[in-house]
Amino acid sequence: MTFLTLAQVVFLSVLWMQSAPNVSSNPQASANPDESLLTLHSAVSEVHLVFTVTDKNGNYLRSLTQSDFEILDDLKPPEKILSFRSETDLPLQVGLVIDISQSVRERFTFEQESAIAFLNQTLRPKYDQAFVMGFDMTVKVTQDFTDDTERLAAGIHRLQPGTLTAMYDAVYYACNKLRRESPNTPVRRVLILLSDGYDNASSATRERVIETAQRAGVSVYTIRTSLTASGRGPKNLEIIADKTGGRSYVPTEITGVANAFTAIQTELRSQYAVSYKPAAFKLDGRYRTIQIRTPKQKGLRTRSRRGYRTTRIADGSDR
Repeated sequence: MTFLTLAQVVFLSVLWMQSAPNVSSNPQASANPDESLLTLHSAVSEVHLVFTVTDKNGNYLRSLTQSDFEILDDLKPPEKILSFRSETDLPLQVGLVIDISQSVRERFTFEQESAIAFLNQTLRPKYDQAFVMGFDMTVKVTQDFTDDTERLAAGIHRLQPGTLTAMYDAVYYACNKLRRESPNTPVRRVLILLSDGYDNASSATRERVIETAQRAGVSVYTIRTSLTASGRGPKNLEIIADKTGGRSYVPTEITGVANAFTAIQTELRSQYAVSYKPAAFKLDGRYRTIQIRTPKQKGLRTRSRRGYRTTRIADGSDR
């Protein structure tokens, strides 16, 4: 079991920033939390995009082909599509991040059992991996990356409710962990955050968390653990999920937590991935919008991140 104090998290964050590639000095690059950050290699200029498609009833469509889609990057078609594939079989690297602060005590046991059921149903032995992390005012990794669901369940059961809430620090740490420790082979990096969305102890900000998740290629799925919709907590969760290409789930009763896990499992096996070279691309720090259309089939809805800001980096490690 690994216990990190808030001070240690901050220290590790500073070390990571010192070794990480430089981002744009444009003061507007992080001023707007609605603008997702994507760093691109100066020679390759390749955009990686994961998205889902649903019909008017919300059903996922899994059998579409590249010819069914039209992509606009900065209002222009890509110069070249480099790859297109269904993500139904891509290995998963999952970070399960659970709020164990004072505010979740009444629902904590049910949330633990729902999380265990999700891992049992989702992880494929020798193919997918996950880690378990809890947080109050400190970060606690109770089970590192493994495909062993029994060890992951034990890690979840070792979590105990604590005190204050450093949600942003926890998500920041988890995204960097996924970035550093995932294999070099193609994987789908996913963070599942169970929290009420409130934070009263972090040094990181919501905007910093969004940028970090984008750099790490992590989609954040949030499940709100509070059954009340008042305050800033629900909005924080919604914004983090939306800007990282994930989705925010808002259960209206405690049993809805399990339903949210089931919905996440379905979505993770219903995605498409495309890589392309943008047209008229320049590393100028400007924000470029992304649109995905289905001109051959009306009434379909595509969902992905909505854009990125280009930033010159030293190598391709952050693409």
